[in-house]
Amino acid sequence: MPAKLKLGMNLGFAINKYVEPEVWSRLVAEEMGVRNVQLVADLLNVFLPDDYVLRQVERINASTQRYGLNVTSTFTSAFTRVNHFMHPDAEARRIWLEWFKKFAKASAALGARSTGSHFGILTFTDFDDVKRREFVIEEALKLWKELSWYCRDLGMDYLTFEPMSIPREMANTVEDTKELLERLNDGAGLPFKVCLDVGHAPHPDDRDPYRWVRELGRVSPIIHIQQTELNHSRHWPFTEEYNALGIIHGEKLLEAIEQSGAEEAELVFELSHREAWSTEFRIVQDHKESVDYWRQFVKD
Repeated sequence: MPAKLKLGMNLGFAINKYVEPEVWSRLVAEEMGVRNVQLVADLLNVFLPDDYVLRQVERINASTQRYGLNVTSTFTSAFTRVNHFMHPDAEARRIWLEWFKKFAKASAALGARSTGSHFGILTFTDFDDVKRREFVIEEALKLWKELSWYCRDLGMDYLTFEPMSIPREMANTVEDTKELLERLNDGAGLPFKVCLDVGHAPHPDDRDPYRWVRELGRVSPIIHIQQTELNHSRHWPFTEEYNALGIIHGEKLLEAIEQSGAEEAELVFELSHREAWSTEFRIVQDHKESVDYWRQFVKD
């Protein structure tokens, strides 16, 4: 059977621009025409006081219910792209574990089936020392697995990590991603899966985004989609202008998903608009046009 596909919206576009839940909910539902959202930590940072986070969860739930949206997953984002579980200080790693537990608890309260992030980021000092590198990776594996048992008790279905851009950030080849996934799932409380990004084909020998999907789509229930050029991760919209330049095309992506053996996938828009006159005022329109393009291929 063909994979069951649906469209989703990563809320990174709303950071510092449309932070009010009532605003981004309306934009996503009424102007962009999408029902599923991936909420990002920069819109609900649980380092903030607990009572404030609780009120925000209630506010988000009220807004998403009003506009018929589903928070299907949560993820870290631009301002939380830091070392996390591979911080060189053990104390910092434990602090981040508590942060992820709080974020997972808030995510579950929003109805999210899963939460995720990059696996972690090594410093140059730790990466360049082979023994130290493996020690920190092992520490990160332990913390992710501890988090997985906590998320199981919250009623989540799985956790995800995203293959990233360079070796220090982990999983920058297909083979490394498969190896890391296997290590994570050894003794985990919940299944670990992959959150692919069609722009993250970073290794010089592994640039083909469609190969990543063919090889890993079966274990990637969430796929970040963006228009991009070969050898880059542009996070462009799927407008006529950028579709003429880019390498991501609906027919080819769906074919790769089918070839992967995936049963389902949420294709989540992750578009970036820098604070510049040329892009600042096109955010909503570019998302709308991108959704319109993908509605040729995905109806849900």
